[in-house]
Amino acid sequence: MHVMAPRSMMRAAWLIALFALPQAAIAQSAGSAFTGLSGSWSGNGRVKFDGGQSEAVKCVAYYKDRDGGAGVGLAVRCSSASGGGIELRANLAATGTAVTGTWEERKYNAAGNLTGQSDGRRISLTIDGGGLSGTMTVTTNGRKQALAFVSQGSALQGVDIDLSRD
Repeated sequence: MHVMAPRSMMRAAWLIALFALPQAAIAQSAGSAFTGLSGSWSGNGRVKFDGGQSEAVKCVAYYKDRDGGAGVGLAVRCSSASGGGIELRANLAATGTAVTGTWEERKYNAAGNLTGQSDGRRISLTIDGGGLSGTMTVTTNGRKQALAFVSQGSALQGVDIDLSRD
């Protein structure tokens, strides 16, 4: 049986720490991209359509942590008095501050990919696919959240929602 000398053990411990530290930092920063989102949110907003029409909506949003906090699934449902609204779903993953994922809007039958950045309080995304392109921003401040979606190439031109944690 080979026994390590104290000096060799110390070097081995430093090497392990040296290689483990970046991995821990990556895992921590990946999880921080979605900090504070998990759970249920609700609130009100407006859906904007081409031609300048808009209508008030009542919304609920659900966020679920995935992959130990390195990812999040989200579902946002908004309905209006006229029966219109949106039903957005997305799965996001973070590596450091970079965010990637997929999305689908079920009422307008559109789906695609998204890419962007997060600073832990604000997620800024570019959306593409299904004949639709646009941007989505989610800004969280404690128990309040603002979600803004702007699109081109669809009858749905945008959505602005203010949410509070349930």
